[in-house]
Amino acid sequence: MNTLDLQNQRILVTGGAGFLGKQVIDQLLKAGAKSENISVPRSHNCDLRNLEACQQAAKGQDIIIHLAAHVGGIGLNQVKPAELFYDNLMMGTQLIHSAYQAGVKKFVCVGTICAYPKFTPVPFQEDDLWNGYPEETNAPYGIAKKALLVQLQAYRQQYGFNGIYLLPVNLYGPEDNFNPKSSHVIPALVRKVYEAQQRGDKQLPVWGDGSPSREFLYSTDAARGIVMATQHYDEPDPVNLGTNSEVTIRDLVELICELMEFQGEIVWETDKPNGQPRRCLDTNRAKERFGFVAEVEFRQGLKNTIDWYRQNPDL
Repeated sequence: MNTLDLQNQRILVTGGAGFLGKQVIDQLLKAGAKSENISVPRSHNCDLRNLEACQQAAKGQDIIIHLAAHVGGIGLNQVKPAELFYDNLMMGTQLIHSAYQAGVKKFVCVGTICAYPKFTPVPFQEDDLWNGYPEETNAPYGIAKKALLVQLQAYRQQYGFNGIYLLPVNLYGPEDNFNPKSSHVIPALVRKVYEAQQRGDKQLPVWGDGSPSREFLYSTDAARGIVMATQHYDEPDPVNLGTNSEVTIRDLVELICELMEFQGEIVWETDKPNGQPRRCLDTNRAKERFGFVAEVEFRQGLKNTIDWYRQNPDL
């Protein structure tokens, strides 16, 4: 297995100030990168939907890790499908093209498991990625991100451009996005239980019927996997990053209530959407190709996330 020495590489991390980005930078430093060689473009002065901004950002870089995304839960996907499609497609496709033009040595694109077909055999295998249309509520986002895989494979084939594509499962952990308008399931539930406790509510309304399953990857594990792939993986095939274990939404809600000591009744709002029926990844490719295995146990990761939010409820 070839190892890319990060010590003298100039590395651009888009989304580097975000929830996952901070962890990726931490893992890059642990893997030998120098902090003065890592740059993080910010959206207020580097709008990656703009081609000139992408060209400027890519100039002089050796490695680009593209984490930046316009992303949210089912609610945001229902209200803003056009924005999610356009923003993610334009950011990614222009940055990849600019990276190729600028002679960047390696491009690491972090995609989404929303790209998988709605009815994918569980556990999801990378070879099933094209066997159907994604779940409707997040298809515009998923397809925009999946187009970047096609672009990287095409640029590799025609130009010899070294781009890799990773598919992390749902992430969670301290510093996640807890905004109720755009958060994913774990931070949304943690905040919901916290606020119910603050008000003294006796009931907790939750969307759906609790039957769908999800797999969750702790943010530090995800970041470690991304950096391991940056150092060791140079092939066109997409790679899942996950834990290869699933939990139903019902069990998740009950576990969060237990860890937060919420005594009230859970009320399932069965008229609300469930989202994709099951999500669980086959993680063999990541293990075989660059040795990645998740380490953080789910209950502990959840406890860390809850503890962080309790200390920072206003963020």
